[in-house]
Amino acid sequence: MSIEPQHEPTAARPVVYAHRGASARWAEHTRAAYLQALEDGSDGVECDLRLTRDGHPVLWHDDDIDRTSDGTGRVADVTLAEMSRLDVSSWKGAAIPLRFGAPSEQLLTLDDLLDLLLEHGRPIGLAIELKHPIPQGRQLEKTVLGTLKRRGLDVRTCRLANITVSFMSFSAEAVNYLLATVNRDHVCQLIDDVSVHDLRTKELLGPVMRLIVSRYLRRLFSEANVVINKRRVGLVGPGLAYLRRHPRRVQRWRDAGAVLRVWTVDDVDDARYCIDRGVRELTTNRPAELLAWLRAAQPDPAVPGA
Repeated sequence: MSIEPQHEPTAARPVVYAHRGASARWAEHTRAAYLQALEDGSDGVECDLRLTRDGHPVLWHDDDIDRTSDGTGRVADVTLAEMSRLDVSSWKGAAIPLRFGAPSEQLLTLDDLLDLLLEHGRPIGLAIELKHPIPQGRQLEKTVLGTLKRRGLDVRTCRLANITVSFMSFSAEAVNYLLATVNRDHVCQLIDDVSVHDLRTKELLGPVMRLIVSRYLRRLFSEANVVINKRRVGLVGPGLAYLRRHPRRVQRWRDAGAVLRVWTVDDVDDARYCIDRGVRELTTNRPAELLAWLRAAQPDPAVPGA
């Protein structure tokens, strides 16, 4: 049951992050999706990172390559060179304009995305989600931080030229590892209600593995709650469904000083619901449409990195 909003909407509109780029329009995590998000005027972009077999951080959501490419297998079992030969855009069914690059240029590494954002020039936010569990464990965080520092990241301010970086994970272990290096204001603990029945691959799991995964998910979100309730992070990232199911809990986090970054907000009703509850950052697959409505309703915010 929903409750009435306890806060007035903020004076400035929320910051808008493009979820895996403008992923409603072009294939997620592709060069086209991010260039479109920049054209749309997104305040920031969001990406998921995994490591290839040879240790390169690539923009990829799933633990396998089956859903969003013409290949099969786990990301952790293929090299960057092998991934680079995949078709990662045709599955979307939308022909990519030439101005966004050839099909062979659509796969992005973290370095590739940084190049796009640096070339764009204007202040922009970059929200990096570190995907777990993975076979490489903490090597993902080490590699990502190493790449960013090599490119010039100041870990105190999380600034890299015109880019302001923030880090996110559902894994409390990953978040706690990051907090040893990164300013807490730029670290986001993601949280959601997820059971084994919500998993895309649940039909592939036997009864024993379902039990193991269920226990892992319960532990994962229990640890995430500890991180949030102890105020270790400055950002909290509930899913939209979680916000609707637990409005009072999320309100307590906001009242305690956390900045709320909610995903994935793709229509006006959901955006209005978030704004009424003091959400300051929205992640969306449809940045152009959401920005058009927000700009008509509220003044622009201070853009990340400005």
